[in-house]
Amino acid sequence: METTVLVTVGLLAGLALAGLVLFAIRWRTPVADPAAAQATAQAAAEQTAAAQLADQRIVELGARVQAMGELLAKAQTQLQSSVQERLDAVTAHLGTSMQNQTKNTTENLQKLNERLAVIDHAQKNITDLASQVTSLQSVLGNKQSRGAFGQGRMEAIVQDGLPKGAYEFQFTLSNRTRPDCCIFMPDKRPLIVDAKFPLESVTAYREAGTEDERKAAATRLRTDVAKHFGDIAEKYLIPGETQEMALMFVPSESVYAEIHDGFDDIVQKAYRARVVMVSPSLLMLAIQVVQQIQKDARMREAADLIRDEVGHLMNDVGRLGERVRKLQQHFNQSNDDIRQAIISIEKIESRSERIRQVEVGELETAAADRGIAGTVRKIQAAE
Repeated sequence: METTVLVTVGLLAGLALAGLVLFAIRWRTPVADPAAAQATAQAAAEQTAAAQLADQRIVELGARVQAMGELLAKAQTQLQSSVQERLDAVTAHLGTSMQNQTKNTTENLQKLNERLAVIDHAQKNITDLASQVTSLQSVLGNKQSRGAFGQGRMEAIVQDGLPKGAYEFQFTLSNRTRPDCCIFMPDKRPLIVDAKFPLESVTAYREAGTEDERKAAATRLRTDVAKHFGDIAEKYLIPGETQEMALMFVPSESVYAEIHDGFDDIVQKAYRARVVMVSPSLLMLAIQVVQQIQKDARMREAADLIRDEVGHLMNDVGRLGERVRKLQQHFNQSNDDIRQAIISIEKIESRSERIRQVEVGELETAAADRGIAGTVRKIQAAE
């Protein structure tokens, strides 16, 4: 577009310059000398011919400029039409792209909002879990709180597995000691269950970085566990009063597994001291065994009562048999009486039938007599 305008302006400038030259040639001042005049006339003729030629060329140039202008106008019109069409196509494509982009952006924002909601919910759960972990860490960091935690978990397992009266927490023994739990067995000797939680020594053993630290932590763990089951055996195992074996409850499956798998010598020493270490799952299993033992004991205690009740039941069954047999005799007698009654009814029905037949014959004879008498009366009336 700009190139076309520049070409047009250049052509018009050339035409204006040629006109000025022609005007200057025509209006030049004449010379007085004849030879010069002749020369001037010849020059004027030449100039006239040149001017005519220039005019002709100007006319041709004007025609060419006009044709070129028309061509440029036509090209400009076509260019404008093409540009307009392309602009319309680009505008339509841009509008479609913007609509699709807006739709995709809306869908992506919606999905992003959904994912953000899920992330917010997960973040809330993580925050709650972190607070719970922090609370649990604060509980496990204090020895008294840790002991209360282990005792509470042990009490929950016992309460869920045994009926009331079959156990007692903080029961006082004859030596004035009070274990965490006493489970009363059928022989009235309680089974001692005491909760211990050697978390610090186990944690130190797990976090040991060097071999020396690991050995020191293992020694500390052996000492702590040996002290725990030693205290249980010394305080709570009373010959003739308690069971011969006690349970040391470790309220963590991982801690129990760490001790049981890595310190077999400690486990064997505990067995020899008549103390058995149990995890929560093993304590639940032990409670189920105790529950079955107590159930069997109750069944044995009730065996005499069951035998007496079975004897009474057999007496009742014998009396029921006698009464059924008597009822059968009455029923047979009733059947015989009913049979005799049916025979009497049949005889009565037979006699009634014979009587009915006699009555029917007499009625038929009387009817015949009445018919003969009527015929005689009709004959007499006719005579």
